[in-house]
Amino acid sequence: MQHHGVLLLPVAILLVAPLAVAWRPWPRMNGTGEDVAGLGASKKFEGSSDFVKLEYHMGPVLAAAITVHPIWYGSWPAAQKRVIRAFIRSLSPPEQQQGTAPAPPSVAAWWRTVRLYTDQTSANVSATVRLGAEKSDARMSRGARLSRMDIQRVVRDAVTARTRPLPVDSSGGVYLVLTAPDVGVEDFCSTVCGFHYFTFPSVVGYTLPYAWVGTPRGGVRLPVRHPGVRAGRRPEAPPNGDVGVDGMVSVIAHELAEMASNPLANAWYAGGDPSFPTEIADLCEGIYGTGGGGAYTGQLLTDGRSGAAYNVNGAGGRKFLVQWVWNPVLSYCSGPNALDQTVQTTRKAVTHTLGNNGH
Repeated sequence: MQHHGVLLLPVAILLVAPLAVAWRPWPRMNGTGEDVAGLGASKKFEGSSDFVKLEYHMGPVLAAAITVHPIWYGSWPAAQKRVIRAFIRSLSPPEQQQGTAPAPPSVAAWWRTVRLYTDQTSANVSATVRLGAEKSDARMSRGARLSRMDIQRVVRDAVTARTRPLPVDSSGGVYLVLTAPDVGVEDFCSTVCGFHYFTFPSVVGYTLPYAWVGTPRGGVRLPVRHPGVRAGRRPEAPPNGDVGVDGMVSVIAHELAEMASNPLANAWYAGGDPSFPTEIADLCEGIYGTGGGGAYTGQLLTDGRSGAAYNVNGAGGRKFLVQWVWNPVLSYCSGPNALDQTVQTTRKAVTHTLGNNGH
């Protein structure tokens, strides 16, 4: 792998990019007309809390090749599935992807920040992220209203199904429960828009890292701009033409990054209580580019043809908008579309942390 090339190219490209913009991505309203703070001030992801020091607690990271097994709960249009599959496929290095390598800044380069996290053996989070076997439950066998514990039962149903069960993948496997808009989940986007944990043997029969992410419905504030936010300005389009699934992709990225660096709630997090940790994506919630914070995303790119706002390129020519994550070497939030990272700083971070483990 050409570690330095992947990380250094975005710096050169973005320094001359004329289409970088910053915008407030959603109204300061909660759907009832009441003025509220923006996403940067909200605490909607699992474990999010005020900043405290990030520490390693001696547990494992996902150092083996990671296989993501999606579980589609509810009615899912094929077009939305394609967007999410493309994002998962985009996480691995370009040489592991089919077709032409994405232009920088890429999803794979974004994942390289996640890869900087190591376990006590100095093994890094894996570079390889595969799309694994999938399972659909369009009939919503657990009903249209799910509790948090029901999410574990959905995983159990998928791995114990009579026909085409998902494999019990205890070496790098993660299970991604994706609920459709017609499914209600406990605390959905009133407290959390997604969460991750591990399954209990008493419920599922195995200890497996899993995450849940729900499809947003009207009024949910996610990192794509709704029409009519700012008078006199044409609203930016979502990168893949679907405000719900494009917002969902950023939450998926958030949870995958945290599962990889803290799969069993005993590796990388801040705070004294592992039941309520602040993890590597929580620290950067609401930041998608240089200058991000508060209710602003930071500097983004704009697709000249569609007007879509994005910050990373993916497989098949797709574009995505994903939040940054905490860089443990630079000690701040970073992403491959950053305008303020120098070549020297980037090279130092990669060399210092990956070393001989960067395969």
